[in-house]
Amino acid sequence: MNLTIYPRIYVGQTLALIKPDAIHKDEEIEDIILKSGFIILQKRRLQLSPEQCSDFYADLYGNVFYPVLTAFMSSGPIVAMALARDNAIAHWRSIIGPLDSMKARETHPDRLRAKYGTCKIENALHGSESFHAAEREIKFMFPNTVIEPFPSRESIEVYLNRYVNPTLLLGLTELCKHKPHNPCIWLADWLINNDPNKPKIYDGATVEEAEWQQIIYKQMYLFSTVIKYNDFPVLILCFVCFLVKFDQLHVLLLLWNWCSNAKKMFLSKYYSL
Repeated sequence: MNLTIYPRIYVGQTLALIKPDAIHKDEEIEDIILKSGFIILQKRRLQLSPEQCSDFYADLYGNVFYPVLTAFMSSGPIVAMALARDNAIAHWRSIIGPLDSMKARETHPDRLRAKYGTCKIENALHGSESFHAAEREIKFMFPNTVIEPFPSRESIEVYLNRYVNPTLLLGLTELCKHKPHNPCIWLADWLINNDPNKPKIYDGATVEEAEWQQIIYKQMYLFSTVIKYNDFPVLILCFVCFLVKFDQLHVLLLLWNWCSNAKKMFLSKYYSL
């Protein structure tokens, strides 16, 4: 039995900004991003106003370089990208290198800030520091984005056991019974046709209504003895509960089809059909 434990892969997102000083190298930088295993989920080219820059860097308010930073970021166009891959935040920050481009050229000369930036403010690129920062920054640049939190292993197992495995097991059982020539296509079609979340039609009525009709017919059978003894008030009272679920005429028509001609006369007298 193979007990190999494979590492868990987390697909994360981060925000990348190509700043005004490196905007002329945007295509070259995007090519490096794609070759590094990232997927560019969203991308836009824009120019921020000083007020928007102040909001984006609100957590840095109070620092000495804050006015210079907001003035620089609003001085020209930028490119904003939502990137995705495993461990996206740490991987992107590793690629761009230290914050100060001058120091990066000494310690990490192969990093992007060392290559495209000039100083601590004009450092060419931005990367989110944490998951919460990435969530806020991506929503700032792409307001309609929805970032889902990572589900836990336990919640995934509960979901699979409750909603996926029962249907899949039934489909695989039917697959073994039918033994089709193309099992993959057959199973795919079976899963589509037997989706438990898909509304089903049963002889012109929904499954729920069809089940209630079966209940009504069973009740009619159980109370057939009452019909034989002409105790119609008792029978009618037994169907009062169904008048809430179904249209009253619907139930009475079912009774009409069930009863004999003599009993129909009785129903016509009291319900004026």
